[in-house]
Amino acid sequence: MLTQTPTSDPVASPFLTDDHLEIRQMVRDFALSEVAPLAAELDEKKRFPSETIPKLAELGLLGVPWPEEFGGAGLDYRAYTIVVEELSRVCGTTGITVAAHTSLGTGPIMNFGTEEQRRRWVPSLAQGEHLGAFALTEPGAGSDAKMTRVTAIQDGDEFVVNGTKIYCTNGTHANSIVFTARTGGEVGDTSQISAFVVEKGTPGLDYGVLEDKLGLRGSDTRELVFKDCRIPLANKLGEEGQGFKAFMKTLEAGRISIGAMALGLAQGALDCALPYVKERKQFGKRLLDMQPVAHQLADVAMEVQAARNLVYESAWRKDQGLDFALTGSFGKLYASEVAMRAAHVGIQVMGGAGYTREYPVERILRDAKLCEIGEGTSEIQRMIIARNLDRHGTRP
Repeated sequence: MLTQTPTSDPVASPFLTDDHLEIRQMVRDFALSEVAPLAAELDEKKRFPSETIPKLAELGLLGVPWPEEFGGAGLDYRAYTIVVEELSRVCGTTGITVAAHTSLGTGPIMNFGTEEQRRRWVPSLAQGEHLGAFALTEPGAGSDAKMTRVTAIQDGDEFVVNGTKIYCTNGTHANSIVFTARTGGEVGDTSQISAFVVEKGTPGLDYGVLEDKLGLRGSDTRELVFKDCRIPLANKLGEEGQGFKAFMKTLEAGRISIGAMALGLAQGALDCALPYVKERKQFGKRLLDMQPVAHQLADVAMEVQAARNLVYESAWRKDQGLDFALTGSFGKLYASEVAMRAAHVGIQVMGGAGYTREYPVERILRDAKLCEIGEGTSEIQRMIIARNLDRHGTRP
């Protein structure tokens, strides 16, 4: 059986420094030696990567973009993007676990919390002692997040929370979960949506069953049920009524990591298919020497590199303090669709072998589909891009 190994280093990116390349090599080595051997089992058994998380924490990879004073590695968003890409290249479950913890579970506290809240929660999250999670989606509020129905009503020095969130990544493994709830007003009024943190073990917080998903099956995806769950006033993030805006900003940054995850999956599909078609012979010659196969892989390689440029430009813009909302949507949308095409082509050129679980490319196809849905579907990304065209035209 051929193993899934990097075909070669990608074309050098103008957005990465020598330090970034060193980080990439370190993460790549770890991913190949520690993560890849577990990937199939995590998928098959729907098992959370519990043994991998402490090792990632030891390497400082669970707090890459957060300041050292808060327990983080003090690196930039490009370094974090590298981490997600390289982990996802061999295991989508591990990639999304780290992405959800970092950009979604820790990001809102770091970016919108008070100094006291940052000191309280970020160090343990950044150092990997605890995992974080993010809960926005509800049964009646998916892409239309303003339809939040979970309520948080103040009662003395506490908020009483009631309602249900769904599709919470890291679910029961998270020690702290950031979520949105209505503090008043009518459903649909975003000015009455606030952000909160709830800690694991809080009375009134219950977990639903583990979702049985198409892909990313080792990722813990849970329903959260709040039943008269009381949390202190100090657990409200930012100003009351600013939660919707805070979460939309969080998703903008999160789209970079989903783009990185999709990019890693796409590269992983290429990593799997190319060695196979170089060795497999039919009609007396290698599959790679057959024009239909060669052209499909050439297109995938080109699209993967184009996706890489978009994703890393977005991360670079964020690091420079520039607006990255549009490029983030470009990268997330394009990379996720490239990941699906790369996996499809990988299976097609490998034929029957690609369709079996002997090779990871079928798992990549299942994992990649989430990238077209999570943190803003492809349809939502096109709406964002079209609105930008309406306002600013086509010139950069």
